[in-house]
Amino acid sequence: MLRSKDLYVAESGKGVSQFVADFTAIVKANDFVVNNYESMDMKKTFRSHGGQVPDDFDLHMIQVCKPTKADKSLTMNPERAILMPKFVMVFSKDGKTQVRYLSYSDADITELVLDDPKFVESVGQTFVKIRSMIDEAR
Repeated sequence: MLRSKDLYVAESGKGVSQFVADFTAIVKANDFVVNNYESMDMKKTFRSHGGQVPDDFDLHMIQVCKPTKADKSLTMNPERAILMPKFVMVFSKDGKTQVRYLSYSDADITELVLDDPKFVESVGQTFVKIRSMIDEAR
């Protein structure tokens, strides 16, 4: 994995809540879903389980999925599941909204999911689409 290629780093002029709302709408408009909408706000999630975080802690871990693509993909090969959860991290740092998204190179995908060349192209297209949805929401 190469940090400079596989880690997508973006900044938004919007606040965290507004970015999350806009990104969620864009995700839905592109036939993806946010699987963890109720639990993506990590301050609420941590606190609901007894964790202690400061009031200004605002990390959102957004799990993006396209069920109409994932159903076929995982039915074909459940080994693919290791690369299926796609999380977009949104948080504030130094007064600015930061976005992080980790994808994988073709070589990494090939190494993790053996003997499945079609998956490399398919999941690669999803990585590109998620990055474009992030850019649209910024």
